[in-house]
Amino acid sequence: MLAKSTSSAPQKSTPEEGNSLSASGLGYAPAVQPQSSERLPLDGLRVALAGPGRVGTSLAHWMRARGASIELVAGRDRETRQAVASTLGARAAPIDRLASAGCDLLLVAVADPALDEVAALLARRPQAAVALHTAGSRGASALEPLARRPATEPGGSGGEPASGSAPGSFHPLKAFPEPLPDVAEAAGTFFALDGPDAALAMGRRLAEAFGATAEVVPEPVRPLYHLAASVAAGGVVTLVATAAGLARELDLPDAVARGYLELASGAMSRARAALTEALERSQEPGTAARALAGAITGPVARGELETFRRQMTLLGSTREAEADRTLLFARLALETARLAAPGTGRTGSDARAELEQLLRNNRLL
Repeated sequence: MLAKSTSSAPQKSTPEEGNSLSASGLGYAPAVQPQSSERLPLDGLRVALAGPGRVGTSLAHWMRARGASIELVAGRDRETRQAVASTLGARAAPIDRLASAGCDLLLVAVADPALDEVAALLARRPQAAVALHTAGSRGASALEPLARRPATEPGGSGGEPASGSAPGSFHPLKAFPEPLPDVAEAAGTFFALDGPDAALAMGRRLAEAFGATAEVVPEPVRPLYHLAASVAAGGVVTLVATAAGLARELDLPDAVARGYLELASGAMSRARAALTEALERSQEPGTAARALAGAITGPVARGELETFRRQMTLLGSTREAEADRTLLFARLALETARLAAPGTGRTGSDARAELEQLLRNNRLL
């Protein structure tokens, strides 16, 4: 599903030319922007988008809402790129013919596995002064080919190498189940940055314009940062879905599954409030992790291990009992015991060891 523009600005057509499409090429008309007497934080910023998927489309709309001009939209699928370009008042281009040298920013919003191939394609032509990608597991070096691009396009007369784009990353720590064109969606989002000074400055400018937060996440730790992000988002939903599956096995109505989801939502709201309050009091490293651990609830977090033992014993006797699910619950409980222990006046290692011994004694681990 493609998002519709929230702006009432006139839209120009998006024809595609036989040669490379450039933001500074002959006959190119700049994108039409909403008229406003108020100066916006991204006024004057010219942007090209490579990858009009859910993330790229959302970020482009957010930038446009804050004053940027989206000049070019490039992608592999003709229908998709033209439709997205139309909503943004931009020109559409095949991704292998995009030349964004007339722009200030090239946003590369493609899936992590496709990034190397797309970077190689884009490096064949002159690109914007700064190029940022949105891949969570990759650092700035993924766009290094754009920093080495030649001064002329393929088939040209040659020439001395020119300085290329400043490569960087701009990863939004947010789920995009569909395009989210409303810039209000950006408020409070964390963006992971990486790259040279010009790329970092661009990332911080965008985040500030969105009402978001941006910090550097160095390239060496990116894979594990992204793994943790997957656990924080997909892992939570996986656990709720697992709980809903258990309710189904117990012949409980679907309203119980909805109740589990509301319970999880309430727990996350409590965690958010605890984190906000803690960070207002202290900026000491580790404050966030301690605050979130303190918001964990449930029998294990409260030290009610006998209650948990009875529950786990019954879990093993359900008609569709699965060893993997039992192990999942046990391992999750061990981590809960470790994290929540300070709230009960114990060390994490002691609480975890006691629960592990109980589980092993009852053949639940």
